[in-house]
Amino acid sequence: MHIWGLVLFNIFVGSMDSGIECTLSRFADDTKLCGAVDTLEGRNAIYRDLDRLERWAHVKLTKFNKTKCKVLHLDQGNVKHKYRLGREWIENKPEDKDLWVLVDEKLNKTQQCALAAQKASHIPGFVKRSTASRSREVILPLYSALVRHHLDSCVHLWSLQHRKDIDLLERVQRRATKLFRGMEHLSYE
Repeated sequence: MHIWGLVLFNIFVGSMDSGIECTLSRFADDTKLCGAVDTLEGRNAIYRDLDRLERWAHVKLTKFNKTKCKVLHLDQGNVKHKYRLGREWIENKPEDKDLWVLVDEKLNKTQQCALAAQKASHIPGFVKRSTASRSREVILPLYSALVRHHLDSCVHLWSLQHRKDIDLLERVQRRATKLFRGMEHLSYE
C-alpha cells in the first residue's frame, strides 16, 4: 500500500511546475527553484515563480515549510536580492547541504571534503574495536562500505581542485589502511 502514497503524492505535485519560467527541481519532498539573476528580467522571473508557487500551494490547500526555505546566492559578484514566499522573507544562507553535499556560495569544496574526512576518520578505530577477525575477507568489505564510502561519496560532484583537500582524504585513507595488515597497498585514487 505504501506505493500508492508515492503515486498519489507525485500526482498531487505534478502540476507544480505549470507556468514556471526558471528551473524547478523536485526530489521527494524537496523543491528547488533556480535562475540566473544577472539581469533585472532574471530577478523578476524568480519573483513571479515564487508567487506562482505560493498560489499553487494555496489552491492545493497546502503550504511550503517556509522555515526550510533558503536562498543560496552563487557567484561572488551576485547582487544578493531578497526574496519572499507569500508574505515571508526567505533567509539568505552562505551555504546549504543538499543530499549530503555541502554547497557554498563560492562553490568551494573544502568544507565538504573536511566533513567527509571527519566522518571517515572515526570509523577504522570502531571497526578494529568491534570486529574480532582481522582477516582480509572480513575487513576489506567493512572498509569499502564504511570508510571508503565517505571518502568517495559525491566525489564526482566535488572535482577536487586543491592539493590540500586531496592530501586530507589521502591521510585519512593511509591512517585507515595502516590499522589492518594487508591493506597498506590501498590508496585514495
